Amino acid sequence: MITTLIAEARKILIKIGSNTLADQDGRINTLFLEDFAAQTAALIKAGKQIVIVSSGAQVAGLSTLGKWARKQDIHYKQALCAVGQVELMAAWGRAFAPHQVHIAQILLTRDDFGDSLRTLNMRNTLFTLVDEGIIPIINENDTVSVEEIKIGDNDTLAAQSAVLWSADLLILFSDIDGLYHKNPKEDPAAELVPEVWDIAAIRSQISMGGANPFGTGGIATKLDAAARVVSYGIPMILAQGGRHRSLEALAAGTQRGTAFLVPSLHPGGKS
Repeated sequence: MITTLIAEARKILIKIGSNTLADQDGRINTLFLEDFAAQTAALIKAGKQIVIVSSGAQVAGLSTLGKWARKQDIHYKQALCAVGQVELMAAWGRAFAPHQVHIAQILLTRDDFGDSLRTLNMRNTLFTLVDEGIIPIINENDTVSVEEIKIGDNDTLAAQSAVLWSADLLILFSDIDGLYHKNPKEDPAAELVPEVWDIAAIRSQISMGGANPFGTGGIATKLDAAARVVSYGIPMILAQGGRHRSLEALAAGTQRGTAFLVPSLHPGGKS
């Protein structure tokens, strides 16, 4: 099913989690970026359009200003993200440069999705960029976001952006292989769920773990993201992003993941 979803989708939004972007030392994993950029460039040459939601601003900021690692004041956190956004985009730019692919940065807050004029402008900008072969890289504008306007996690941001862009497919790359009935990091007997047609039902069947060390979202936010996009007719894939050539492996069927599917398209007539 995953191979079919990727093959049939023209407009693909991919979210990269902080744990995927960070290496073991908590710095930006440049090898991952280079590897991912090569795979993404190949998809574009094959006729796909790609939008990326990228975590990692705080990781990049800490890589640059390690002396602020223990600062918990909101102003330091926002300043850290301001520094990190520059470093993060520079790293993405270097990764895509060998493939002659340009990138563009889009920073958003929750309020942007609640204003009809802003959403129209955001949508038009996304369409213009991808039509020109440019990859938009979206992140939350953490520099100005406070609790009242904060989206909170990039799983939610990715889902909102996928709906805004009318994507054909959302891929969430995380540090787990997909959705399990139990936390695989705590229970080695946990089993991967390959397909989900009923998100409400699966919520009651699984035991959720906590968030990862770098990210803000746990499995609950991923289920929320899936529920949002599926309700708009957009399927979603949850998969491990840190494996070698993970995007190609998913497309080839050599890597596992979980496909969240649109109920109305169930071959058995499930609605």
